[in-house]
Amino acid sequence: MHIVLIVGSIRQGRQSHHVAYYLAQELRQRKQQVAVVDLALTPLPMMEERAGMLTPPLAVVQNLSHQLHQADAFVLVTPEYHGSFSGVLKNALDYFWAEFAQKPIGVAAASAGKLGGINASTQLQHVILSLRAFTLPTKLLVSEVQTAFDATHQPLREEVKQAAATFLDDYLWFAQALVQAKPRVAA
Repeated sequence: MHIVLIVGSIRQGRQSHHVAYYLAQELRQRKQQVAVVDLALTPLPMMEERAGMLTPPLAVVQNLSHQLHQADAFVLVTPEYHGSFSGVLKNALDYFWAEFAQKPIGVAAASAGKLGGINASTQLQHVILSLRAFTLPTKLLVSEVQTAFDATHQPLREEVKQAAATFLDDYLWFAQALVQAKPRVAA
């Protein structure tokens, strides 16, 4: 299965990207084909700019669209900002809504506080349903993310490893079931 993880944070000093890179490593160990789209490394213009353009979309938008179309499933990783998910992730979802349709999507959220991004994750799951995609009920929530990982994206706390393992077990079961059930369209 081809899984794309999207890192929904571009801030300097960000911490939630550790979650995405750790999950990517763990998915590769589980023999999955994985790509990470880090929005800090793949900047998109604001959606309004694209909608008003008379010329074709930028090459970065076209390339990312192609990459997302090829994915079987996604994991969206976001920090919680003021009780919600990141604006940069919302912008990406608005750009590529069609690429997510009818695909399984897992949600991982992180916060500096004790709740681990629960508000952001819940809101993101609602948006996923509005994209006509399928959201995994299980969420990966990482609290106090600033102390959860080392510089090489390895968890420093056992509960983070355990929560990630449970999330990935549920995610892979869910995603594989949906991918297998989806009829293949001849190219």
